[in-house]
Amino acid sequence: MSQTVIIRKTLRRLTNGVETIEVQGKTVNDIFDQLEERFPGIRKKLCERNGDLHRFINVYVDGEDIRYLESLQTNVKERSKVSIGPGIAGG
Repeated sequence: MSQTVIIRKTLRRLTNGVETIEVQGKTVNDIFDQLEERFPGIRKKLCERNGDLHRFINVYVDGEDIRYLESLQTNVKERSKVSIGPGIAGG
């Protein structure tokens, strides 16, 4: 089961400049585990100490915001695209 993770430009410092990463997982949490293995320390930049997603990080699976799904337990399908980027505040 292979998925593509797209890291938005402002977070690529966490992946040594890598934009797309091929991973295999059943949930977003599985994908985060693989990202942590490849890029140690990335999880603490994406998640709170309690494991929840930082409120200023957005994650989309096939265009759907995981906050409105099952957060890090959101299932991912074969060939899903997972996009990770910073939240943008405005007003």
